[in-house]
Amino acid sequence: MPAPIARPDLIYEYPAHLRAQVEAAPRAPGVYFFYAEGDVIPLYIGKSIDIRSRLLSHLRTSAEARMLLQAQRIEYRQTAGEIGALLLESRLIKELQPLKNKRLRRQQRLCSLRIRDGVLEIIDTTEISHGTQLYGLFRNRRMATQALMLIADEHRLCHSLLGLEKTMGRGCFRAQIGKCAGACKGEESNEAHTKRLLNALERWAVHHWPYPGAIALHERHGEFEEYHVVESWRYIGTYASETEARLAPRLAGQAFDADCYKILVRPVLLESTTIILLT
Repeated sequence: MPAPIARPDLIYEYPAHLRAQVEAAPRAPGVYFFYAEGDVIPLYIGKSIDIRSRLLSHLRTSAEARMLLQAQRIEYRQTAGEIGALLLESRLIKELQPLKNKRLRRQQRLCSLRIRDGVLEIIDTTEISHGTQLYGLFRNRRMATQALMLIADEHRLCHSLLGLEKTMGRGCFRAQIGKCAGACKGEESNEAHTKRLLNALERWAVHHWPYPGAIALHERHGEFEEYHVVESWRYIGTYASETEARLAPRLAGQAFDADCYKILVRPVLLESTTIILLT
């Protein structure tokens, strides 16, 4: 039997069985879920500052169109703002592991770069120390090494001094072809090389927590408000009132999560959202 002929006009038409559910979705921030027939685990979890508008936009690719044909129901949870939607999406994807979500999966270990006594190290870390400056949050040592090699090329840094290769006698091979400034053979001091390395790493600096203790990020949408409690870049939870936020447990076993850090760093450092000190 010949294969059925694809109908692009049908693929990119919003499925009729979902239209009423999309129309019922709010024009508000939050998280939405696509479910297949009989499933309790969602096919896909997404977030938006306008849930209904985002649901209607899920026809941008053929993969999205196929997912819509597979989905049978849509659910959503409203939040008071974008930060709440991002935090909720990140947490639920890690907990539920939806089939179609390829990012924001739980990361058990992280790698960062650290310079100690002038020596660069790649260290495993799930903690953000108050005393040690870390650079980058990499998913594994291979990715950290690849990142180092890129900045070495960009800034003519020495692979030998970066710990990427051993030097034999007259300096590294890259120095011989002009891709290293020559610290490995005395043409640049180690101090100068370290200073250039620090300048190159600055854009990857992991920020220290800027407050003495926990804070709450306050968001409001109409009459709905939320308080997101955070301490040392760890997301503790979201609460309906400032009173509940002040009673929230502090660092009750939450590990450092790179995705939460990336969500929180901008609103915390730029104070673009109302911040309430809880300590």
